[in-house]
Amino acid sequence: MQTYINEATSGKRISAKGYAVANKNAKFKPFSFTRHPLGEKDILIEMLFAGICHSDIHQAKSEWADGIYPMVPGHEIAGRVIAVGKNVKKFKVGDYAGVGCMVNSCGACEACKQSKEQFCSKVVFTYNCIDGFHNEEPTYGGYSDNLVVSEDFAITVPKNAPLDKVAPLLCAGITTYSPLKFSKVKSGSRVGVAGFGGLGVMAVKYALKMGAELSVFARNKKKEQDALRLGVKALYTTDKLIEVKERFDLIISTIPTAYEPMDYVRLLDFGGELCIVGLPPTSVMPSLSLSSLVFSAHRKVYGSIIGGIKETQEMLDFSLKHGIYPETEIITAAQIDEAYENLTSGRAKFRYVIDTKKSVF
Repeated sequence: MQTYINEATSGKRISAKGYAVANKNAKFKPFSFTRHPLGEKDILIEMLFAGICHSDIHQAKSEWADGIYPMVPGHEIAGRVIAVGKNVKKFKVGDYAGVGCMVNSCGACEACKQSKEQFCSKVVFTYNCIDGFHNEEPTYGGYSDNLVVSEDFAITVPKNAPLDKVAPLLCAGITTYSPLKFSKVKSGSRVGVAGFGGLGVMAVKYALKMGAELSVFARNKKKEQDALRLGVKALYTTDKLIEVKERFDLIISTIPTAYEPMDYVRLLDFGGELCIVGLPPTSVMPSLSLSSLVFSAHRKVYGSIIGGIKETQEMLDFSLKHGIYPETEIITAAQIDEAYENLTSGRAKFRYVIDTKKSVF
């Protein structure tokens, strides 16, 4: 740790170690690299926990687009601040901080002015992205031992927060919290959640706390008791959607594989909304029939991607206040490949979180 602090205070590039894939077919291997020097408004975070998101798999395997390799994934980050730039006001050394899917944006466009940085045309994502604000270098994510980030893109985390459960909230939490707020879910809202994995569980927990009536759509009945214990009214299997008589104000699709979106549009009440947050590989990406939409009787379809920094802080504060956390399983970095396999095959029951302090880089 002292080496990182010395480098940060000297203005040098900061040494880092992580786990990376060399190409879309590779296994994860230890990888040494450097991060940009600590700027006046930057903080240096000692990584403590990093969640594994299904989008990490899509990007590591170039399932959405060609990846930037070597790639260090991870955008569900929680750690301790160990150095701060001279103009940092939000954090001090020793504070906890979280980082989600973004690490920078232009700060001047309309999206940034409205605290919707995720829609900025110059947004810099936490990994697998070219950083236009730092010499066009690639970004490396949270499967590592440290991170340098602007204080404006770090989330404040209380000292008593469970960091292993906070980390996944920085993607899985905000990805599902944001559309529930956008669609104005309230007491009595009829909400369906398609896909009951890491994202689906969070959508259920938030919607229930907002007072909604919940149903879940899943591939099979394996997680039915888990859903019912949370307070879900019913779990429907996706092979029998045509038999579902219930109608919904909102359905959130977290599905990361091939499916037919119109199957869910048909389950909406008049004026109901289908929000898509799950993004399957391009090879099986679903499409919407225009003729089906025209005859969908004023039902709506929209997409949502994470949330801005202000809303992400709101989500975290809401989660901590109400004790809303993902179900997690702690692993070390040496188990990343195994975790990816379990997530891809559907065997994973909980959100995998890497304990970076117990990992050997």
